[in-house]
Amino acid sequence: MVNKRLGKDERPVFPKRAVITAGMPYGNKELHFGHVGGMMIHADVFARFLRDRIGKENVIFVSGTDCYGSPILESYRKLVEDKKFDGSIKDYVTGNHLKQKATLEKYEISPNLFGASALGRTGEVHNEVSKKIFNTLYENGYLVKMSTPQFYDPEYNVFLNGRQVIGKCPIQGCTSEKGYADECSLGHQYMPDELIDPKSALSGKTPVIKDVTNWYFKLDEYCDKLLERNNYLMRYSNCRKNMLKTIDEFLKKPVIYVQRKNIEDLAELESLFPEHETIDEEKKSSITFVFKDLAARDKAREVLGSKGINYRSGKTLVPFRLSGNVEWGVPVPDTEDQKDLTFWVWPESLWAPISFTEAYLEEHKELDQNISDWWNSEDSTVFQFIGEDNIYFYGIAEMAMFSALMNNEDMENINLPQIISNKHILFMGIKASSSSEIKPPMADELLNHYTAEQLRMHFLSLGLSSKSASFKPQIYMKEEEKQGADPVLKEGNLLTNVYNRIVRSCFYTAQKHFDNKIPVGTVSEKILEDTKKAVLEYERHMYNHEFHAITYVLDSYIRNMNKYWAKNSREAEKNNDEELLKQIVIDEFYALRVIATLLHPIAPTGCEMVREYLNASDKIWSWDYIFNPVYDFIEDKNYELKFLEPRVDFFTKHPSQLQFDEN
Repeated sequence: MVNKRLGKDERPVFPKRAVITAGMPYGNKELHFGHVGGMMIHADVFARFLRDRIGKENVIFVSGTDCYGSPILESYRKLVEDKKFDGSIKDYVTGNHLKQKATLEKYEISPNLFGASALGRTGEVHNEVSKKIFNTLYENGYLVKMSTPQFYDPEYNVFLNGRQVIGKCPIQGCTSEKGYADECSLGHQYMPDELIDPKSALSGKTPVIKDVTNWYFKLDEYCDKLLERNNYLMRYSNCRKNMLKTIDEFLKKPVIYVQRKNIEDLAELESLFPEHETIDEEKKSSITFVFKDLAARDKAREVLGSKGINYRSGKTLVPFRLSGNVEWGVPVPDTEDQKDLTFWVWPESLWAPISFTEAYLEEHKELDQNISDWWNSEDSTVFQFIGEDNIYFYGIAEMAMFSALMNNEDMENINLPQIISNKHILFMGIKASSSSEIKPPMADELLNHYTAEQLRMHFLSLGLSSKSASFKPQIYMKEEEKQGADPVLKEGNLLTNVYNRIVRSCFYTAQKHFDNKIPVGTVSEKILEDTKKAVLEYERHMYNHEFHAITYVLDSYIRNMNKYWAKNSREAEKNNDEELLKQIVIDEFYALRVIATLLHPIAPTGCEMVREYLNASDKIWSWDYIFNPVYDFIEDKNYELKFLEPRVDFFTKHPSQLQFDEN
């Protein structure tokens, strides 16, 4: 199920139940700022919002450590080789998993379960789910055995895993700096023998190629159905258009590009190719050959190879590898003559959220629900937050595999996940990753300079739904590079300065003039009107996952309420107008409680403190009562507040910022 595109002035309808999941970090590292700011915070804010909107019992937010994969194996191998780690690979992954979990807690990211695909009961359930999925796909005829080339280092006498081979991506127009065995760093898929100028990470020499038999999912047979679904989503859903366009680029017929300078006799070459279409545009340096299927394209590749002609491939769907021969992995059921295989990390990581949901439900038997209530029911929607580099896996491979599992040909009615893909989050204007020259700051490190709430607000404001954006904290700038205020603090100041001032003013005024009670009265029509407008805009943006727009709505509403207080409180004090002061306080307490509800998914700790000092119940977070006055949430009908001592803040700055202010 996916959210439909809203009409003008149409209020959104949210599902009765929801699974929220976020792309899993590899188990070879702690979390850097991109893991947290580029994806996890967005998923958490949406999960927290839905808990308030549809009830926390109707939301399951799962994620976890991706324990397998060649990056982990390679990192572990290097550490052991350099004598920097002496435990098992499971010990290595466990340590990183615990660090990742601790970091998420520091950032107030609140998954119901943060599991690990190889550890504890979640790992056991993941193995069981993986076996069940493989057997279902096999029995229904969706798998095929294929002997494909794999890189082999004769000096070390070992097959090389994906990250132990590096070369140039063969996909036409790809700008990736790193192409691995069968995928590049930008997520393009190709066959190993297409990689250009491969080198072994072990010996540094060119590896040889040997054929290895593995199980593949027939992804290329799903092209037409995926195209139909993608066109439907483009017309009727609120899925991000940039993601759908990326998916569309892969749903093409197989193509080969050959530079015209490498072709001596075009007619002769065409006569050797199987059935195809030739696109020869004079202004382009390459000639394009379009084939009806992969088999025809591969025959053409053989022709080009026999003539020593270099070429590039176009984006298209290729069979999706399920298995491999790496020892550290989820076991593949022994089937036919294929024994002792393990799953390639990508397919098993795609269904890991199902495993984690099942593990969570097993742990919470009091819910009396099973996996189908969440992943197969029309009443439930699955929302997956990912980075744009992984669109191919989640938006294409996952969609096809899950459709095959459900054995349903009507693609529009399958409860497939809704993918929310974020664009790149840059560091100082440059794409940063742990494997690049520009090293990103670790997430924990940022908390030495900023609070979690300041960072949550800032990362949401970057607008990753539509564009790549740069994270530019002044703490990493040279003095001559700093201009004006730290941009990371701009949105956080809305909490620590503006909203904090409103809340404190209301409480101190109530203590001074109204016996520490909220005065009873009717909220002004203008305040009700402004509040309704802000709430409905916020609701619409949350439905569309436009988190940056949510911060704009909050900024406008909070600042307007601050101006309302500043202007009218001065007038009331100047004229000693007690009635005006009472009306202002009534209006502001109404607004500050609505603001607290809107901010609750973003800044939960500070908002919970507001609720505590209001002596209000948890009902204050429920959207069933979003427009209700503050009185409805307080059991004591005298509406007495918890006493606020002088200089107490609801939203605090980082201690380092306070020290800076004092200087």
